[in-house]
Amino acid sequence: MTVEFWWQQATAPLSAETQQQALERQSQLTKPPGSLGQLEDIAVAFAAWQGQVKPQINNPQCVVFAGDHGVVAQGVSAFPQAVTVEMLKNFVAGGAAISVLARFHTMGLSVVNCGTAFPADQLSGVIQRAVMSGTNDFSQQAAMSNTQALQALQIGAEQIDRLHGEGCDLFIAGEMGIGNTSAASCLSALLLKQDVNALVGPGTGVQGEALSHKQQILAQSCERARTLADSPLAALEQLGGLEIAAMAGAYLRAAQLGIPVLVDGFIASSAALLAVQLNAGTRDWMLFGHSSAEPGHRALLTALDGKPLVQLGMRLGEGSGAAVAVGLVQQALALHNQMATFAEAAVQSGN
Repeated sequence: MTVEFWWQQATAPLSAETQQQALERQSQLTKPPGSLGQLEDIAVAFAAWQGQVKPQINNPQCVVFAGDHGVVAQGVSAFPQAVTVEMLKNFVAGGAAISVLARFHTMGLSVVNCGTAFPADQLSGVIQRAVMSGTNDFSQQAAMSNTQALQALQIGAEQIDRLHGEGCDLFIAGEMGIGNTSAASCLSALLLKQDVNALVGPGTGVQGEALSHKQQILAQSCERARTLADSPLAALEQLGGLEIAAMAGAYLRAAQLGIPVLVDGFIASSAALLAVQLNAGTRDWMLFGHSSAEPGHRALLTALDGKPLVQLGMRLGEGSGAAVAVGLVQQALALHNQMATFAEAAVQSGN
């Protein structure tokens, strides 16, 4: 008998009826059909998600999940792990990019410690859910145990349960963790069954010989893990990050509770791919905020059939690229809801 994990439970259904009604409304607005491009698609998607022809976003929320990576000991990052905790302080103090964007959009922002290498348990304003003090060095051994992977996935689900109770109607997952482009690259390589070197980028600024070294370490790590990662969950255990697991758990739970998610860049998309491989229905609840400058993001967007809303050469993480796209989503709904129909404007619609 197969034991069902919580994430295998069905995702929320979409409303085909309001989706069709929204499409009909789009065809009646005072514009040539399709002339607003992806903005039209966004509005129709939200109509299907919310079950109303004129959808609204009233309570967008962002959660930044933080975790460190033992593979940093191999010299794959340009920054020390102490930066993770310093950035947590910056998030809650309001000085980080995502903090600024959250204020700009009047969007709630929460910060969750999933497991930093340096102590963060005294930080005010940070939700403490540390599973371990950063993952193990996955070039040498599994990043985490099965139990730890399950705990990290649960962190994300927990946060969505909380936000659902507060009426969240759009969710962004952000991340912070020195070394997490390495984890995202390796995890994605196994999930996609691709060569990791095709996915590896500079991350926080690794260039030249240091980038070659990073590629070598990650290739060796994938080779070590490949025969052990016989499922998406096993791939997470071998190569993932605590914050990546929490993001995936959040995406899964959001889809089950009917909360649309706006996926950020490379690392967020690696978590999205993991979530979709754990439960395919999760994909129905995803929009993709932007196309990252990290080379691996293009492969992930292709695998997820994701159409990014903006392409600005960003590679910061934190949820920042998705947060920039929140304005586009809100404008898409405003156009859909407030434009006049041909009948209302007494304009002839043509042949």
